[in-house]
Amino acid sequence: MNFNDIFKSSFLENVNSIGIFDMLLTIVLSFGIGLFIFLIYKKTYRGVMYSSGFGTTLIALTMITAVVILAVTSNVVLSLGMVGALSIVRFRTAIKEPLDIAFLFWSIGAGIVLAAGMIPLAVIGSICIGVILLVFVNKKNHSHPYMVVLHCADHAAEQGARAFLSEHVLRATVKSKTAAKGAVELNVEVRLKDEDTDFVNALAELPGVSSAVLVSYNGDYMG
Repeated sequence: MNFNDIFKSSFLENVNSIGIFDMLLTIVLSFGIGLFIFLIYKKTYRGVMYSSGFGTTLIALTMITAVVILAVTSNVVLSLGMVGALSIVRFRTAIKEPLDIAFLFWSIGAGIVLAAGMIPLAVIGSICIGVILLVFVNKKNHSHPYMVVLHCADHAAEQGARAFLSEHVLRATVKSKTAAKGAVELNVEVRLKDEDTDFVNALAELPGVSSAVLVSYNGDYMG
């Protein structure tokens, strides 16, 4: 056996191991599922600045994963080499939103399942995941937490401000307190009874309260 025989027996057999129809079907379906994931991401995004590049990455990631897995399933030797090649890849981009991680895994998982030939599972599973995300992410939460930052003159003003908050909100929990000579700063997590925030105006007018600030709070306290 010479080099030409080895070349013919390995390369040509690998080319013929995957049909053209299977290739095109995998690429088209992976693009469709990736586009669906992108649309769900766009509808459920709740961050500060929307990145269209990340949405496009979800489409590309689904297609790339499907193509790679399709190649790996046709050759065991290639699969071992692919594992070694991917093990040296390091991703340095920071993920700011926890939900973005779910979309990344969704894209990769959909590409793997699709390339494995489980087309109904990939399609139906993606539809179910998309519906669940739309329902729960877009669900209005009436007990959304807020932070009230208070600057009081003394202990008496602090007690009066806390009593006032207890009367006008569902729940008030002190997260941090900074005391200095002639000044007390409070960070209080509150749950509003409704969307009315006029109580902050009245809070700032209390004796001994120099300022009152109401800010949206995502639940992750850093102190």
